[in-house]
Amino acid sequence: MSDHVPGAHGASINPALEDVRFCPRCGREAEVRFPRSISCGHCGYGAYYNPKPVACTIPRTASGDVVLLRRGFAPGKGLWTFPGGFVDLGESTEQAALRETDEELQLAVELGRLVGVYSRPDDRVVLVVYEALALGEPRTTPEAPEVRAFHPDDVPYEELAFWSTEAALRDLLGS
Repeated sequence: MSDHVPGAHGASINPALEDVRFCPRCGREAEVRFPRSISCGHCGYGAYYNPKPVACTIPRTASGDVVLLRRGFAPGKGLWTFPGGFVDLGESTEQAALRETDEELQLAVELGRLVGVYSRPDDRVVLVVYEALALGEPRTTPEAPEVRAFHPDDVPYEELAFWSTEAALRDLLGS
């Protein structure tokens, strides 16, 4: 398509719609407004493609250290980040943040304040990041083969997985 919109790392921002020309319901030619929508004047089908919400926590220990995990999977495999993942239908961002923290670190947390909401026009996600108090000790998992608590002055900014990880940590820590 001539109006290809690149996403992170040169990938399409919406590969599901990139080469679509026909309605998935009736099979006739449809109007595609890449990258955001498809509509069919014949059967009335319409769909919008919006960024997916991702809920995250930045767990902190009682002494104020930041708990980060080294990612076990792409994207960002081997780099540091905080726990987070997609919000499922039927759950709030708060519920998703708690669930993802438990899944990735087997760690219960108490949610604190909203750190921020992070997005860019060329990304497929919108991150909602909460500060959280760790209520136990985190564990390694396949998603988090290494877990470490960092003093705020020792956060490895040069080894973070995503631009949004850095932005949220800097917003939380004031650095």
